[in-house]
Amino acid sequence: MESGKLTVFMVDECHLLWGDIYGYGWGKTEQRLETSVKSFREKQSYFGALDYERREFLLQAFCSADSESTVAFIEYLRAQRPGQRIVIIWDGVSYHRSQVIRDYLQKINAGLEANEWAVTCLLFSPYAPEQNPVEDIWLQGKRFIRWFYHTCRSFKVVKHLFEWILHHQIFDFPKLYEYWLPS
Repeated sequence: MESGKLTVFMVDECHLLWGDIYGYGWGKTEQRLETSVKSFREKQSYFGALDYERREFLLQAFCSADSESTVAFIEYLRAQRPGQRIVIIWDGVSYHRSQVIRDYLQKINAGLEANEWAVTCLLFSPYAPEQNPVEDIWLQGKRFIRWFYHTCRSFKVVKHLFEWILHHQIFDFPKLYEYWLPS
C-alpha cells in the first residue's frame, strides 16, 4: 500500500427495498407516527467497496447480486485503480466462491506469482458481518433515507437519496480503527 501499487477494498452487497423507508417516528405529542408504503416489491442491489487507505466508497447498482455482477464490479474496481494490484476482503457468500469467480480470478492472475496477482480475494471470518465496515455504510445510507422518508414519493427517489449520501461522504468511523490505518 505504501508504494501506491496496492489498493485494499472491503466489499459488500446491499439490497435496498422500497420497504426500507417504512418506519415510524415520534411527533411532538409523543404519538407514534407511521407512514405507509405502496409497494414492498421494488428493490435495487448494490455493490460497495471501501478503499481502506483513502476511505473512499465506490458504489454500483446492479439488477441482482450474483457471480456475473460480482465479476462486473471487480472490473469496475480495476478500472478505478488502473495499474494497481487489488486486494478484496469480503464475506463468504456463495457467489463470491462460485466457479465463475474462480475462473475469472484464474484468468486475470494467470502466470503470476501470488504476490503479483492483479486481484486477490480474502474472506472475513464466517458469520461475522460486524467485521466489515461496509455494513456500517449501508446502515448509514438506510438511516438517511428513513430520516427523509417524507420526500420519498417513489422508489426512484429512495434510490437517489441512498446513492447521493453514499457518494458524498468520506467514511471515518470506529470500525475502521480495528484494522491498521496508514499514517
